[in-house]
Amino acid sequence: MRTYASILLAAAVAVTAIMPATAASAFPGARQENQAGPARDVVLVQQSKKQVAQKYKRTKVRFVTDQAPGTVIVDTNNKFLYYVEGKNRATRYGIGVGRDGFGWSGVVKVGRKAEWPSWTPPAEMRRREAKKGRILPVVQAGGEDNPLGARALYLYQGGRDTIFRIHGTNQPWTIGQNMSSGCIRMMNKDVEHLYARADVGTKVVVVGPGNRQGAVNYNDRGVDFFGTLFGFGG
Repeated sequence: MRTYASILLAAAVAVTAIMPATAASAFPGARQENQAGPARDVVLVQQSKKQVAQKYKRTKVRFVTDQAPGTVIVDTNNKFLYYVEGKNRATRYGIGVGRDGFGWSGVVKVGRKAEWPSWTPPAEMRRREAKKGRILPVVQAGGEDNPLGARALYLYQGGRDTIFRIHGTNQPWTIGQNMSSGCIRMMNKDVEHLYARADVGTKVVVVGPGNRQGAVNYNDRGVDFFGTLFGFGG
């Protein structure tokens, strides 16, 4: 019994040490593409004090799937992205996805990656926003005020850019919501974590409207307590 009590005490201390990490700032230091370049005339977006719901914070989960380790599964309905670890485990991230009418699904691959990427709004988006009186730049340099955030993974299909991305955001309070025009947004600290693990060529299964991803089986069985405690899967 004394040994069992010691294990429980150690587990409680470890969990207490882990919890503050989830409240870390989503904005790293000023690591921008053009640190020494001229100041931009883009105004930082208005910040919000709204907190991201606990369920959308990065978590190791017990996860059963027919997809191979290293695969990314994006559940747009429940606003989760999974990185499959193998051995019935995965890392689960909270995401924001496209507004109704911009949802999509399919099987794609990471075609390229970029740190503090520049943003080139599609011409259709620029025209649409212009009708609302909002003029978007042709190209916006990377940085904390950039809608693509700290990292971007560009999704390709058949060797061609789909125009969809998994990227960071300068609006972390939008995680768990339908806020963007089809792309998949993550908190900056989470997209940095995924970026370090998902290489170019990584398979990405996006489960969403139309079921164009085909048959894919997965079952999130909840928090992997020991994986979280001991860091299984990185």
